[in-house]
This record gives sequence, structure tokens and C-alpha cells, in this order.
Amino acid sequence: MIPEQQGLLAADTSVWDVDATLLLVEDDPGDALLVEEMLSDSELDAPLTWCKTMAEARSFLLTCRTPVCVLLDLHLPDVHGLDAVRQLVESAPDAAVIVLTGLDESQTGLSAVAQGAQDYLVKGRIVPEVLSRAVRYALQRKHAERSAAAMRTSRLIAQENARLERALLPIPLLLDDGFRVAARYEAGRAHGLLSGDFYDVVQTADGAVHAVIGDVSGHGAAEAALGVCLRVAWRTAVLTGVSQREKIGLLEKILVAERSDPHVFATVTTLVFPPTRDRVQIARAGHPGMLLRHGTEVGWVEPDAGMALGLLPGAGRWTVTELALAPGSELVLFTDGLFEGRTGPSSRLGEEGLLAMAGTYGALEPRAFVDALVAEATASASPYGGLADDVAVLHLGWKADS
Repeated sequence: MIPEQQGLLAADTSVWDVDATLLLVEDDPGDALLVEEMLSDSELDAPLTWCKTMAEARSFLLTCRTPVCVLLDLHLPDVHGLDAVRQLVESAPDAAVIVLTGLDESQTGLSAVAQGAQDYLVKGRIVPEVLSRAVRYALQRKHAERSAAAMRTSRLIAQENARLERALLPIPLLLDDGFRVAARYEAGRAHGLLSGDFYDVVQTADGAVHAVIGDVSGHGAAEAALGVCLRVAWRTAVLTGVSQREKIGLLEKILVAERSDPHVFATVTTLVFPPTRDRVQIARAGHPGMLLRHGTEVGWVEPDAGMALGLLPGAGRWTVTELALAPGSELVLFTDGLFEGRTGPSSRLGEEGLLAMAGTYGALEPRAFVDALVAEATASASPYGGLADDVAVLHLGWKADS
């Protein structure tokens, strides 16, 4: 044989290699020998294990760490008929199953496929080529089934995350169009849609506008659920007339009761814009400061801050700061993910960098201003891994012409 032919034969043979273990479950030595002979004459290159009972097969499958294709006889000492398929599929859901039937059991073979087997072969009609093809196809079908199941699971998770995202990003509850809100939320690169960042805006019957922004420490489903819980509790407290200090105390009690780890804490800023439109009342619990916009100027505001929620439950002392607002002034609140991104090997944007960056966008409208902040913070962090934390930004203020 010339070298080119040898190489072609080797390539053809490799197509039939199976990276799996073959398990024969058959109590009849004669039938077992027949299957072994068919395998030795086929082009399959896979180890074969022979078990005589379902109990032996299930024990083997518990310890096998490679993909498995099971050649299953339906007439075993400890199980009979389609019940053998059911037991095997239940005990080894990732194994590919080929049922071995008698000449007059073709209907049983079809029923076995309906029960979860990938194929069936009639013992008296098995030839090496058919056996090889059946094993390879069964393994491929099982792989395809697992992939399809994983995709369905991914879609369900995506749907659940979308529902969670809608809860994290509420629609502001405003009674008129005299107050404008621009909000933006960006999920951190490492944890998709799930986040403990939250915010909300509610206008009460007296015309006052209440707002909150917060950040639960950590990332993941538990922290995201806790963020939603705190947001809903805050909105409920607002609608029932609870004071600023009482709202923060209530949020801490809920956080302590609901958190999954005693080290979890949250930072929060709550605000009340009275209908007089000339001031804002601010209470902070460990949360970053905020930007104050007036005309094209952008400044930094750092109201009095108390302890973050949950660090020392019951020991927090939160004060309410009243900040005068000139007509047309607006506040921009955010979580620390906006300014904690790296801008160099050992540097971060920081609060000063954020203020300097914001000053260049002072002439922009609220939505464009928020988008510009997030875009530049993201771009500056991109060469160094991007923004690792979630970002929530809330732009708030009365309309000057209303």
C-alpha cells in the first residue's frame, strides 16, 4: 500500500473512533459473545464492559467518568421489558442507550425509543457496520439532547434575569410632568443582569418627589433579590408617609433580616424634593456623594453621611441635610461602579476624575449627560478589563419651565 493510501485509511478510520465507554447489559453469554464479535469486527475503538444485571450496570454507571453508550437487553434477571429502559434512563440520564431486541420485538424497540432510548437493534440482524453506526449516532443524539436541554435552561435563566432586571429598573411613579428623571443601568461584565444596585423615584400626593439609589455589596442572584426587596420596601415606606430617617432604619432592618451572609451591607442615599422646588432633603448611609448641575456648571456635593446599612445593625446615626437648589439645578446620583474602574495599571477614575469628566459635558441634556458619563467611564476602563462593577446613574430635577 502506498503512503498516500495509508494516510487516507488512517483518516477514514479515525472518523469511527469513539471517545466513550461501551456498556453491554446482557445476561445471555451467547448473545454477549455475538455482540463482542461484532464490535471486534467493526471499526469502533472503544472499551467494552459487560454487566449481566441492571444492578451491576447501575453500579458501574455511578463510577464511570467518561461518556457511555449502553447496549441494553430488555430481558434481565432483575428487570424486564420497558421498565429496564426507564430504570437506566433515570439512573444515568447522560448515557446514550441502544436497546437490543428479538426478531419479533420491533414494536417494543420503538416504544423503548419513546421511553428515552436513542435507538434499537434487532439481535439477529446485527452486523459490524450497523452496530458501529448505531453507537456513533446514539452518542451524537444524546449529545444533541443535552445541548438542547442546556439551551432551554439558558433561555429560562435569561427570561428569569429579564424579569429580575425589570424589577431592578422600575418605572418612576410621577403624578405630573413637572419633574424629569433620566436613569441608566449597566450590568458589570462578570455577572450579567444580576446586581444589588437599585433605584426608584416616587411622587406623593402632596407634590413632593422622593428618590433612592442604593448598592448591596457583592454580586449575584441573592444580592439582586435583596436589592429588589429594599427597593420595594422603600417605595412602600414612601407611600405610607414614613420619614427620611425612619426609611433608612427600616431598610437596615429588612437587610439584616433578609441577607444570606452577615457580612453583606448596603449603601443608600434617599432624597426628598419638596413641591416648593427650592431645596432638597438628603440622607446618606455610606453612599458616594453626588453631582450638582446648574446651567453648564457641574460641582460635587458631599452631604453628611451615616454608616452603611448592616455594618453595625442598630448603631447607625443618619442625619438629613437640606441643600438649597437654585432654579434649574439638578442632581446626579450614581453607584460607585461609575468611578471605580481602572484607568491605568495602578490607577482608578475616582471621584475627582469623575467630576473633571462630568465638567466637560455640562452643556448636555440629562439623558445625553448620563449616557456620556457611562460611555467615557466604560471607554477609559476598557484597556484594563472594563468596568468590573454594575453602574446605576440617576439624574433628577424640576423642569425650569413647568
